[in-house]
Amino acid sequence: MHHPFKVGFCFPKFLRRDKGESGTSHGVSVSEILAVRELDVDSGTKDDGRWQKMPQKSTEAYPYAFTVSYVERAWQHRWRCSDVTFHCLEGALCQQWVQTIREQLTALTSRPKHLLVYINPYGGKQQGERIYEQKVAPLFTLASISTHVIVTEHANHARDHLRTEAELKKYDGVVCVGGDGMFSEMVHGLVSRTQRDNGVDQNSPEEKLVPCTLRIGIIPAGSTDCICYATVGINDPVTSALHIIVGDAQAMDVCSVHHNNTFLRYSVSLLGYGFYGDVLADSERKRWMGPARYDFSGFKTFLTHHYYEGTVSFLPATDILGTPRDKTRCRAGCFICQHNGQLYSEDHQPLFLLPEYKGGWRVIRGKFLAINAASMSCACPRSPKGLSPAAHLADGTTDLILVRKCSRFNFLRHLLRHTSKYDQFDMTFVEVHRVRRFRFTPRYCQSDSELDLRENGKKLFSQICRDHPACSCSPAYSSWNCDGEILPHAAIEVGLVRIEGKILDENLLQSAQTGVKVHLPFGQRP
Repeated sequence: MHHPFKVGFCFPKFLRRDKGESGTSHGVSVSEILAVRELDVDSGTKDDGRWQKMPQKSTEAYPYAFTVSYVERAWQHRWRCSDVTFHCLEGALCQQWVQTIREQLTALTSRPKHLLVYINPYGGKQQGERIYEQKVAPLFTLASISTHVIVTEHANHARDHLRTEAELKKYDGVVCVGGDGMFSEMVHGLVSRTQRDNGVDQNSPEEKLVPCTLRIGIIPAGSTDCICYATVGINDPVTSALHIIVGDAQAMDVCSVHHNNTFLRYSVSLLGYGFYGDVLADSERKRWMGPARYDFSGFKTFLTHHYYEGTVSFLPATDILGTPRDKTRCRAGCFICQHNGQLYSEDHQPLFLLPEYKGGWRVIRGKFLAINAASMSCACPRSPKGLSPAAHLADGTTDLILVRKCSRFNFLRHLLRHTSKYDQFDMTFVEVHRVRRFRFTPRYCQSDSELDLRENGKKLFSQICRDHPACSCSPAYSSWNCDGEILPHAAIEVGLVRIEGKILDENLLQSAQTGVKVHLPFGQRP
């Protein structure tokens, strides 16, 4: 009795038995096969609990065999590597199928063959090296991917190496084993090097950036791993490694941050001023506490309840599909991201005009507890919905969330909404806008040159006392939290421009005037 196995076509004359069954067929796409290898039947096959090895009588009747390793989807977006073994009568036929499958895998040009891997041994619970060696490296070896591994020795080691020393032409992609900070380092290193090599001035907000030729992957080993969670749906090293192996890619929008025509940083997830900036600034002084410092600093910042005055100017994305408060979630094959957020007619012409031609900038002045810009949902295990649940990864916009001054109780209600099923923007002191660009100027920022943040306490003491008579220690400035790094200026300009073209068309770091769309090989959205 023969049973077919589908790998883009039928496999006749092979017998495979499921556990507890007499034998059934099974289908797997070629794109999800990791590797194939011949087996020595005399040595037996491994029983992994999913597929039974052939009984002795069957192995005598079918003396030749090969094993196919493939992706198996488990619960909650988790992927696993599974094996199934096939037996047949003829050795030549067995070798023919092995060769055919390998040729099919070789034809998948989106898969990486050579990777440059950076491991952060200090991030999160300091398990980066162990995670890579025990969970990721064996899968790369199975898939015949060669790697060059660098264990970083200090902050920005990966960024500086990519900027100057790395021989990028030797690799199909760059992978970081760490958290959001490591991913940010790699983005800055690759983009900066590409601009330098092509004579592009990053300090000009209007300068057109040159695309990179490498994809970036991330193996989660940090404290929160927000970027991985928001794109793959789970923080699991094996799942991320399998997405990298099969060549999955996901486009992402990136904000560029400038101050007075000087480039500061790129942001791929969160820009936060006020509450999240204060939490980061305080936690940086308590790194000895490990990941627990974020909880401590968050509680302390909540109790201090500082608010900050300033002006927010933004260019609304009036032509976009969807709003920050709709129920649409960004998922694999997202229609909005495939069209860069724009609705097209039958002749592929946009049905909306760019906002630059429809309307102008909006200006909001006030006292804010928090100003956040989310280029993605910013979901993580602690906040499964994220700061902006309906934010899209590749629609050319960012969601600007303004939390005005309110009572501690109301602010706590807002924070708790991040973990609940309710509309977290349905509060009178919270407003959200989907924007393409925005600027922020604190009230005490001088027009000619911004005061250095480190000197604020001395230079603005008298002004602070007049505006805060009940508490002379209240600061005039907060800090911007840019993907876990503190920006040196409070007055910033942020740009994110739509990039035309379909997602996954090119394995490039595509860029535009003030934004970069990053194609990530760590998977599609859940």
